[in-house]
Amino acid sequence: MIKSALITGITGQDGSYLADLLLEKGYKVYALRRRTSVPIMENIQHIENEIEFIEGDLLDLSSLINALKISNPDEVYNLAAQSFVGTSWDQPILTGQVTALGVANMLEAVRIVKPDARFYQASSSEMFGKVVETPQVETTPFYPRSPYGVAKVYGHWMTVNYRESFNMFACSGILFNHESPRRGIEFVTRKITNAVARIKLGLQNELRLGNLDALRDWGFAKDYVECMWLMLQQEKPDDYVIATGEMHSVREFCEIAFGHVGLDYKNYVVTDPKFFRAAEVDLLLGDPAKAISTLGWNPQKTTFKELVQLMVDEDMKKVKQQSNNIMSVGSRA
Repeated sequence: MIKSALITGITGQDGSYLADLLLEKGYKVYALRRRTSVPIMENIQHIENEIEFIEGDLLDLSSLINALKISNPDEVYNLAAQSFVGTSWDQPILTGQVTALGVANMLEAVRIVKPDARFYQASSSEMFGKVVETPQVETTPFYPRSPYGVAKVYGHWMTVNYRESFNMFACSGILFNHESPRRGIEFVTRKITNAVARIKLGLQNELRLGNLDALRDWGFAKDYVECMWLMLQQEKPDDYVIATGEMHSVREFCEIAFGHVGLDYKNYVVTDPKFFRAAEVDLLLGDPAKAISTLGWNPQKTTFKELVQLMVDEDMKKVKQQSNNIMSVGSRA
């Protein structure tokens, strides 16, 4: 019997890697797609024809009910959100509507249409915020420091509440920072690796960043989506911290990224107060012991250094291609 899955947020890095994984496992993959004038499909261009898209919006319960009826999924992965922390201060209401209430809408749609479907909610280490203990585990109290983190806490507890109130198979993955070449350019990791490529190729002179001493637990998104799938294959639903258990600074990320192309980050990186958070999160470090023991997951499949170098290599290819395309158009003008 072929399993089916409905994914929200499929065009993001997590959604695209998850779709790759599920297709490899023989799933029929459906994706909720919000109507936009210019759909962003770069991350899933290679599998676009293997996915069935259903128009819908996390803010519209009726469209979610319709999507559940069409897809009749065995598994639902809710990855969609306003997921950029910096933007959440500029758009706190929208962030709350999408990242918080959107979860409630999706849970309610599943409860109404397909209550036996297994549900995954993308929770976040940003819920820990001003951490009260290190490392952070599944039982660590939340202390969010951004509208995004607050919204994620709501979505997390709604998932727990639906699991306990309606006996739904609903899980939350508390994912710590996870990156990839498919990460949006507005996130600091891609901002760094893209700048490294542009500086190396003579297209940019400097890189302006905020707090270089901020510490994060960084992993590879492609490795992390395996955990999402594993959570929904267990006998009982539960919540898991997904992390590497290692902490690195933004400064160290810069050092490896620039060093990979033979440059010294100190000659190019400028600290700009404009990029500091309104309420800083100084360090996040997860303990993946539960995921390792229960799910059999390997958090060290891709090392931090390998991840940074992979992202730099991919951005070098992209920037070279973009530069060549511009030169080609210019020569024909």
